[in-house]
Amino acid sequence: MIVLTGGSGRLGTELQTLLPEALAPNSRELDVTSEESVMSYVRGVRPSVIVHAAAYTNVGAAEREREACWRVNVVGTRHVVRAAHDIGAKLVHVSTDYVFDGERGGYTEEDPLGPPINYYALSKLVAEEVARTAPRHLVVRTSFRPREWPYETAFTDVFTSQDYVDVIAPDIALIVRNALEIDAPTLHVATERKSVFDLARRRKPDVRPGARGQVGVRMPSDVSLDTTRWQALKASLQER
Repeated sequence: MIVLTGGSGRLGTELQTLLPEALAPNSRELDVTSEESVMSYVRGVRPSVIVHAAAYTNVGAAEREREACWRVNVVGTRHVVRAAHDIGAKLVHVSTDYVFDGERGGYTEEDPLGPPINYYALSKLVAEEVARTAPRHLVVRTSFRPREWPYETAFTDVFTSQDYVDVIAPDIALIVRNALEIDAPTLHVATERKSVFDLARRRKPDVRPGARGQVGVRMPSDVSLDTTRWQALKASLQER
């Protein structure tokens, strides 16, 4: 059995369609910020895999709402880890490319993390460290956008391997279905390196160019990921 946190979020919504067998409790049924709520739900259904996709992801707002961001991303992850350990479930933790400093790009799974460039990045870096305390864990670093580009502008000076959520989600679903057989502790799931502007133009051709200096929060210059490990594993899984 699979339990999915954050089922109403961008990735969670896609995963519910791709993994109809998964249980995706709403926040009233499973509130990650409440240890009692998490433990009660997980003990009740006793899944073999917990996919932790619930997260505070608004990078700009995280600077103003630090307590809320920390409570969801760090404290929430701690609660999920404890529940997974309690019943012996494997944790699949959805992390981010922002755990890297964003100075050079092409990051592999073994590259050192940080220093975090903003508060959201800090919270996700610590959350990942917490996730690794689960006896059985798999950290999936990824990055995705809504199905349609939602803004009028896009950065020309930020490079990434992120893609649209409907492109990324099938790979995450493949990982979840095979999570118990995957030995790797970390996987980078993304697509090719490109500017955020080039990504935006794929689904919003009239998007205007923008620059990271125009926003009120520090942004990385290049958080592209090396996905060699995942591409090899994906090919193997698809051959089954």
